[in-house]
Amino acid sequence: MSRFFSPKYASLEPYTPGEQPKEMQYVKLNTNESPFPPSEKAQREAAQAAMGLQLYSDPTCKKTTDALAKTLGVDSDEVLLTNGSDEILNFAFMAFCDPKTPAVFADITYGFYSVFAEINNLPSKIIPLKEDFTIDTSDYFAAGGTVFIANPNAPTGIALSRDQIEEILQKNPNNVVVIDEAYVDFGGESCVPLIKKYDNLLVTQTFSKSRSMAGARLGFGVGCKALIADLNAIKYSTNPYNVNSMTLAAGYGTLCDPEYTAKNCQTIMENREKTATALQKLGFEMTNSKTNFLFVKHPKLDGEALYLELKRRGILVRHFTASRISSYNRITVGTWEQMQTLIATIQSILEEQA
Repeated sequence: MSRFFSPKYASLEPYTPGEQPKEMQYVKLNTNESPFPPSEKAQREAAQAAMGLQLYSDPTCKKTTDALAKTLGVDSDEVLLTNGSDEILNFAFMAFCDPKTPAVFADITYGFYSVFAEINNLPSKIIPLKEDFTIDTSDYFAAGGTVFIANPNAPTGIALSRDQIEEILQKNPNNVVVIDEAYVDFGGESCVPLIKKYDNLLVTQTFSKSRSMAGARLGFGVGCKALIADLNAIKYSTNPYNVNSMTLAAGYGTLCDPEYTAKNCQTIMENREKTATALQKLGFEMTNSKTNFLFVKHPKLDGEALYLELKRRGILVRHFTASRISSYNRITVGTWEQMQTLIATIQSILEEQA
């Protein structure tokens, strides 16, 4: 760090993104991207938008917002598009937390929550998951702060039901509950329908996973009109043109092609179940994933050692060093060909160690 870096950030631990190495061609199963390209409609819309890049993007994101609201069955002023779902989450930390209102989240969850709390100088209340990595919903009753729950959770892949989320909402009537649904399209149950019933609910989602747009950076929040107005106040005070024109156009094209997204999600879920079955036959243990990844460990393989050996053989998975999960690896579900390569490689590693 330079001598000019503010001491207020001296203890900041930045979020660590998944590896994007370029030194060789990998089977890339480490960052939960879709193995499928964007919809052709999305590509055409983005290419058309590129011709007008000399102009600022629409700060209201009206065309894409209207299409998304129609898809979700909500009003346009109940939706806010952002630069990835990370931005809407950061807006929520800024808008709904303060020195008297801590951010409340699990110990094993999306790593950006703790970063957002620290960089915004906000207190946090961290609640441990149970031994089986599930959430005890009663731990979040009368939480005394703004609740952030990734549902399904990352990196565990475990989902709460809508009824369980609704109970948390009912027990926190005076605080916002943020449900981060980045992976909901792979078997989870969305809470978007509940925004009409609870004025303290904000649901966030992304186009990165199920909609094949990780590189475009498009996310959104859904909530009652008053909550979205709060978040717009933050947006227009920081970056009014937060979503670029090509991304907005690609998002619109994706929304015009729901069959493509649904087909890809179905394929990924099928590949997830086939891969889980194959890995279980090889002795792996895993959580009940409702996402586009598997969270696995093997009684005879050290988690970090397996990650490093797979990388050496040209396959990238994600390893976490936190003590509670250091024996696990998170494996993105790709094409069936990619998963077959993974399974065969792991089988070889196990045979060599026998």
